[in-house]
Amino acid sequence: MDIQIRLEQPADYSETEQVTREAFWNHYSPGCTEHYLLHVMRNSPNFVPELDFVAVANKKIIGSVVFMKSFILGDDGKRYDVLTLGPIAVLPVFQRKGIGRKLIEHACTTAKNAGHRAVLFCGDPRYYEKVGFTAAERFNIRSSENKYLAALHAYPLYTDALKNAAGRYFEDEIYNVDETEVMTFDAHFPPKERLTGTSSQQRFQEVLSMQKDYSPQI
Repeated sequence: MDIQIRLEQPADYSETEQVTREAFWNHYSPGCTEHYLLHVMRNSPNFVPELDFVAVANKKIIGSVVFMKSFILGDDGKRYDVLTLGPIAVLPVFQRKGIGRKLIEHACTTAKNAGHRAVLFCGDPRYYEKVGFTAAERFNIRSSENKYLAALHAYPLYTDALKNAAGRYFEDEIYNVDETEVMTFDAHFPPKERLTGTSSQQRFQEVLSMQKDYSPQI
C-alpha cells in the first residue's frame, strides 16, 4: 500500500476530524472527544502547525498526528520545553499496518531537525514502547500531580536530551475538554452508538491505575 505523509491543509480539516472520530470511537470511553480536541487545538498558540501531518492512501486521509507545546518544570527550578504528541489517529481498517509508526517516526524526525528537545505522550505501554518511547519514570519525569504514571512516555530527540530534565510534566490545558462542548460538536456528525465496557476501555482504566507517588531522595 502506497502511503504518503504530508502536512495537513485547511481543506483537510473536516476529513481529518472524521478520521479521528472513527479511530477513537468507543475506544477510551463511550463515544470520543478526540475529534473535538483536534478541532479546537489548531487555534491554540501552543499548536505546532509544522508537525501537523496526515497519512494519505488513494487520495484519502487515513491517519493523522498533531503536537502541542508543553514543558517540564524541573526539580532544578528550570523549565524544559518539550512537545506533547496527540491525538494520533488511524482509521480502524488501516490499523495494525504500521501507519501509526510511520506518522510518529516522520513527525519526530521533523521535530528533531527543528531543534525540539523531546516528545511526551500518555498511552498504553504495550504499544508505545514498541515505537521508540521510553517510560518517563526512567528520566525521573512525573505527572503534574507529581506521580509516576505507567502511561507517561518520553521520546528524547537527541542524546541526553532529558538527562537533567527530571521534574513534573505539564501538558496544555486544552486537553481538558468540556464534555458539553464535545456533545454539541459531535451532533454535526452522523449518529453512532456509544458503547460502555469495551475491552479497550477496560484496558485504559487498567493503565490509568498504574501510578505511584514520587518520593524524593534526601
